[in-house]
Amino acid sequence: MIKLGLRDARSHFSRFVMSIIAIALGVAFVVGSFCFREMLNNQVSEMLSTNADADVYVRGTVKNTNDSSTSLSSSSDYNLISDSLIDTASHVEGVSGTSPLYTVSGLVLVGKDGNAVATTGAPTLAMGFSSKDSWRSVTFTSGTYAKNSSELALDSYAASRAGLKVGDSTTLVYPTGPAKVKVVGVFSTKSSQAGAIILGIDESGAKALYQQTSGSTTKIDEIGLYGNANHGNALTQQQQQQLADKVNAAIPSGSKATAITGDEMRAEKTKSTQDSLGFIQPMILIFALIALFVGSFIIANTFSMIVRESMRGYALLRSVGASPSQVFLTVVIQAIVLGVVGSGIGIGLGWGMIKLIVYGISQSGSTLTGSSNPTVPDMIVGVIVGVAVSLIGAALPARHASLAPPLQAMNETVNPEKPTRVRGILGFAMIVFGVGFWALSWILSNDGKQTPWDWLNSTNPAISLGIGAALILLGTIVMAPAIVQPVSRILGWMPSLAFPVTGRLASRNLARSKRRTANTAAALFVGVAIVSCLGVMASSVNASVSGIIESGIKADFAVLANGGMGRIPEQGIDAMKKVKGVKSISSIAYMMDISYPGTTDKPTTYMAQPSLFTDVYDPVDTAGNAKQAMDKGQLVVSKSVADDNDWQVGQSISVKSAQGTEKLTIGAISDNSIFSGSIYVNQETAAKLTTESTRFIAQAYVKADAGQNLKNLKADLIKAVKPYYVISVMTKDEYKSSISSMVNQVLLILNALLALSILIAIFGIVNTLALSVSERTKEIGLLRAIGAGRGQIRGMIAIEASMISVFGTILGLIVGTAAGVVIRRLYASQGLTELNIPVGELVGFVVLAILVGMITSLPPARKALKVPVLNAVASE
Repeated sequence: MIKLGLRDARSHFSRFVMSIIAIALGVAFVVGSFCFREMLNNQVSEMLSTNADADVYVRGTVKNTNDSSTSLSSSSDYNLISDSLIDTASHVEGVSGTSPLYTVSGLVLVGKDGNAVATTGAPTLAMGFSSKDSWRSVTFTSGTYAKNSSELALDSYAASRAGLKVGDSTTLVYPTGPAKVKVVGVFSTKSSQAGAIILGIDESGAKALYQQTSGSTTKIDEIGLYGNANHGNALTQQQQQQLADKVNAAIPSGSKATAITGDEMRAEKTKSTQDSLGFIQPMILIFALIALFVGSFIIANTFSMIVRESMRGYALLRSVGASPSQVFLTVVIQAIVLGVVGSGIGIGLGWGMIKLIVYGISQSGSTLTGSSNPTVPDMIVGVIVGVAVSLIGAALPARHASLAPPLQAMNETVNPEKPTRVRGILGFAMIVFGVGFWALSWILSNDGKQTPWDWLNSTNPAISLGIGAALILLGTIVMAPAIVQPVSRILGWMPSLAFPVTGRLASRNLARSKRRTANTAAALFVGVAIVSCLGVMASSVNASVSGIIESGIKADFAVLANGGMGRIPEQGIDAMKKVKGVKSISSIAYMMDISYPGTTDKPTTYMAQPSLFTDVYDPVDTAGNAKQAMDKGQLVVSKSVADDNDWQVGQSISVKSAQGTEKLTIGAISDNSIFSGSIYVNQETAAKLTTESTRFIAQAYVKADAGQNLKNLKADLIKAVKPYYVISVMTKDEYKSSISSMVNQVLLILNALLALSILIAIFGIVNTLALSVSERTKEIGLLRAIGAGRGQIRGMIAIEASMISVFGTILGLIVGTAAGVVIRRLYASQGLTELNIPVGELVGFVVLAILVGMITSLPPARKALKVPVLNAVASE
C-alpha cells in the first residue's frame, strides 16, 4: 500500500501544487522565526564578547526587583556599588587595568553636513577609555584616544555615517547642550554594533556625564577588570576564577559587592538581553500559525476532491480484500509526501527570507553579523510542522475513503452531499456563547461594580474577550456550510440579473458543494477578520489621539526631542522663551526613581509649571483644582491612578525617591486622557525629590500671544532651537500626524505579516476552482456542446470565484469589525475614547474581493476551455 500511496502522490502531484505552496509559506515563517531568533542571539553573544570583554567583574549582590528604586542610567540588574572599589580592585595582584567604567547614552553626534546622525532605533553610546585604561576589543585604525572634553574618538561605523575623519571638527550634543569637539581617533571593534553609534570620550568626562545622569557621585554599575596572567590576552576560565577569588578577598565586608568571572557576567547579560528580545519569535510564530491554519483548509479541500475522484479506485481495492486501514494509509502516504515537499521548500524560503531581512537591515545602517543559517533542529521542526498540517488536512478525507462501503463508493459521483443542519446549529450555538463572553467583557470593562459577583468582577476582561473571539471564529467556520445556500442566492442575485444563465449556474454550483465552498471561504475569512479588526483598532486609536490632542491641548505648538534619548536641552527651552510672540512655554520633565509605596501600579511622575493647566491642558478636574494644587506644591493625579489606588483629594501619600521619602498631599484629580497614568508636581516639590541630574525635559508646549501669526512664530521657534539639533517644533496638526504615522507603521507591519494568510487563502480559491473544474470536465463539455460560449464558461467560473471571495470577506468583515468594537470598549479608560469604523476601507475590501475572485478564476477557466468538447463529454 505504501507503493500505491507513492504512485498516487506522483499522479496527483500537479493537483498538490497550491497545497505545497500553502505549506511552504507557513513553514517558511516558522523556520524564519527560529533563524531570526538565533541570529539575534548570536548577535547579542558576539556584541557582549566585545562590549563586556573583561576577565573579572565586580558587581552588586542584591538583585533589583520591579519595585526597586533604580536609575534609568543603570545597565545592571543588581544594586549599584561604591566607586571606591575601583582602587581596591585595581591594586589586586594580577589585575592589569580596568575596562571602560562609564558608559552613557543620550548624546547626539552632528555629522559633517551639519545634521544630527540618526540611527534606526540603535542608541548612541559614549564610553570613557584611554591608553591607560584601554578597551581590549578596540583597535585604532587612525589617531588615538580622546584626552580631554574637547576631543572625540569615533568607531569606524560612526565615522562613516557622520562623514568625519581624524582632524575634523564637529558638534556633540550633550544632555545639557551642544559643544564643539575635534575628532582625534577612529577605531574598530571586534564585532558589529548593530547600528549603534560608539563614541570614545575622555574618562573624566564620561565619569561626569555618568554622575549627571545617575544622580550619584559615589556609585557605579559595575567594574570590569583585565588580568595579566595570559600575556595581555583574555584569561582562561580557570585564570578568571583565580583572579575573581583574589578580588573577592580584597573587597571589604558589607560592601554589597562581589567579583565574578567575565564568562559568568557575559552569560548573565546575554540571557537578560535575549530574554528581553524573546517576544519577537512568538509574535512571528502567531502569524505563522494563522497561515498554517488557513493552509489546512486548502489541504482538506484538495484531499476531499482527490478522494472523491478516486473513490471507485478505493472501492476496487476494498473489493479485492484491502482493509480500511490500508486504504487510509494510501491517502496518508500522499499527505506525508505533500508535507515533506512543502516543508523542504519552506525551509529554503524561510532561510532566504531571513537573509533578505538581514540585507535590508544592513542597508538601513544596522549591520548584523550573527549567523542566520537554520540549524538541524530548526529544519526538523519545519518538517514536523509541515507534515503535521498536511496530515491534519488529509485526516477526514482519508477516513471517508477508508470507511465508505465499496458499493456506495462505486456510485460516489451520484451520492448527494451530507446534510449540514447539525453543523449549522452547533456553529450558531458557539457564536451565541461567544457573543455572551464578549458581552461579559464589555460589562467587566465598566467602572464601579459590574456584576453581583466579586469573583467575576476581579476577572480580567481580556480573558472573556479571547474566549469569545475563539468561539465566534470557530463557530463561524463550523456554521459556514449551513449558510452557503442562502448566501449564494443573495450574492448571486445581482450576477443573475446581469447574466441570467451564467449567474444562476454559478450560484447553484456553489450551493451543491457547501462544504467545499465554506472551507475555501473560511480560509479567507480568518485573514480578513484579523485585518479588519486591526483596521478598526488603528482607526479608533488615530481618532482618539486626534480628539484628545484637539480637545485636551490648548497650546499652539508641541516641542519634542528627535534624538538624544528623548531629552530636550534646558538651553533650548530658554532660547524659545526669548522668541517674540511667545506667551508661555510649559516644559514637562520626567523624574527618575520616583515610586509610591503600596500602589498597585507604577504611575509616571513629571515636573511641570502651573501654566501647564491653564495654557496647555484642559484639566477636566473631577476633584480639586489643578492650577491651585500646583501653586501650593501639591500633587495633581490622573483619575486612572486615583481610581486604581482609592486616592482622594486631601489625602497624604508617601513618595519615595533617591533623596528620601516625602509626605505629599493630593491637591487635584484630573480626568484628562492625555496624561492618564501620570502624576504632576511643581518645580519646588520636584527639587525635594530629585536633583537636576535625575530629571530631564521630555516635552514642552508653547502658547502664543493672542493675534500672533502662527506660521511666522513657528519659523522663529525653529530658528531659535536650530543650534541644539535635537529639538522638533510641531503644530497641533503635525503632532497628531506624527502619532498617527507611528500607529500606521505598526499597522503596516502587522498587515504585512497577515498578508501571508490572505495570500494562501487566494491560492486556496484558485486550487478549489481548478479541482472543481477538473471534477466537472464532462459537465462543462456538455454546456459547450449545447451552445455555451467560451465567454459564458469564463463568466460562470469568474462569478463562482468572486462569490466565494466575497462570502469569506463579508464574514471576516462582520466578525473583525465587531471584535474591534469590543476591544475599543475594553480600553476606553486608557485613552481609546473614540470608536471609528473605517467604512471606506471595509468597502474597499469587498471590491478587492470581487477583483481577486475574477483574477483567480483565470487559470481554472483557461484549463476548462483547453479540453476539446468531445473529449470533455467522453471523460469519466
